[in-house]
Amino acid sequence: MRARHPRSLTHGLTSLLVAIVTVTACKQEVPEPQPAEAPTPVRVREEPPPPSPEPIVPMGAPTSFAPLVERVKGAVVNVDVQVRSGGRRRPMSPYERFFGPQAPQLEQSAGSGFIVEADGKVMTNNHVIEGAVAIRVRLDDGRSFAAKVVGRDPLTDLALLQLEGVKEPLPTVQFGDSRALNVGDWVVAVGNPFGLASSVSAGILSARSRDIQSGPYDDFLQTDAAINPGNSGGPLFNLAGEVIGINTAIVGGASGIGFAVPSNMARELMPQLEQGVVRRGWIGVSMTDVTSPIAKALGIAREDGALVAEVGEGSPGEAAGLRAKDVVIALDGAALRDARMLTQRIGLMPPGRTVTLTVERDGKTRDLKVELGERPDFEGIGIPARNADPLAQLGLSFEDAAPRAGGRRLPGAIITEVEPESPAAYADLRPGMLIIEAGGRRVQSAEALRQVLQSARSGQMVLLVVASGRGGAIRALQMP
Repeated sequence: MRARHPRSLTHGLTSLLVAIVTVTACKQEVPEPQPAEAPTPVRVREEPPPPSPEPIVPMGAPTSFAPLVERVKGAVVNVDVQVRSGGRRRPMSPYERFFGPQAPQLEQSAGSGFIVEADGKVMTNNHVIEGAVAIRVRLDDGRSFAAKVVGRDPLTDLALLQLEGVKEPLPTVQFGDSRALNVGDWVVAVGNPFGLASSVSAGILSARSRDIQSGPYDDFLQTDAAINPGNSGGPLFNLAGEVIGINTAIVGGASGIGFAVPSNMARELMPQLEQGVVRRGWIGVSMTDVTSPIAKALGIAREDGALVAEVGEGSPGEAAGLRAKDVVIALDGAALRDARMLTQRIGLMPPGRTVTLTVERDGKTRDLKVELGERPDFEGIGIPARNADPLAQLGLSFEDAAPRAGGRRLPGAIITEVEPESPAAYADLRPGMLIIEAGGRRVQSAEALRQVLQSARSGQMVLLVVASGRGGAIRALQMP
């Protein structure tokens, strides 16, 4: 057999590879055969995609409340109070029958508040300071001041305090418009829950105009921002750092249900609180809501407004010409939703103001001018004006000491009566004690003691030197 030369073998393989590449290259250049007439494709009609929904959380929602808190926290205060214990007269023990009644024990209470004027005026809740013997207000920067009550209003649970010894302007916060707040808007609460100073919680406005049956002027804002004992009297802020509510109440055993007095109500009452007592307008009629059955019975088409049930004899309403079965549909041109709305708006107006009531009677409307009277003290609150005689609020009666056997009168003033739960009772004063010195001055008579006490300022502690069958002692009496 003849052997192949390596070069000849290589040449043969090279020729084969060239042939394969040539065939392959040609095959790629030749197009695939196409049918003579391609079928028309079936097109499925597609509906346009639905528009994207608006974002549920507004694009401007805060990522942090820190700037707001930093701006307002200096004006939020803690209110520490010594309050009255008990509240009812109890039977006297044999010890008390012999030595006299014992002073009730003091209890500590705490709440919150906020500075509304740079001179030290503080807004808080009435229930925070009610029955207070002493009030101390602590600021976020550690400073503290004694405080006295300027005015209070149990029917709206508001109170105004004045800090004592303020020497420079204090940080303040401003009231916002609570009517401009919408359900779902962000709110921030700052206060002193459980004594934990400067605590912050955030949530939304959950509802408006809540009636929680605490009084005739209930018109609360509801929020799910965490509010706990100790938050009472503290501010509820909007995102602009304005106070739109005063935190007041929570639902016991519930979570995320708190109530605040609207800022507009507090702002309207502020001038009267500065005067020491709130005097409310009154028209002297009984009213009820217009329900569907009542509307049918009266033959009227509307189911809003306030139905006059009875007109008080000699009342401002009678003088203005109001009658039973009148439906009051507007006050000074503003529509009324129900009887409670009319009561609230009249109650925020001062006595003596003239208002216009639009009433529907016998299918016709008419305007009646009413000069508001002053609402009587139906609840028996009896809050004295700020400038009332402070001695009447001490709960202390005294007279000249009885003459000695030789006819010479003892110097001093002897205590004849001490009212329970009064400043005098908390000072541990008792009938039979002889006051011989007051405020560093010797007391020669009951009139001399009266002059010393009348010259003392509100909130001042007056030191008394007393003598009794058990020897001498010193007592500290706080002026109301």
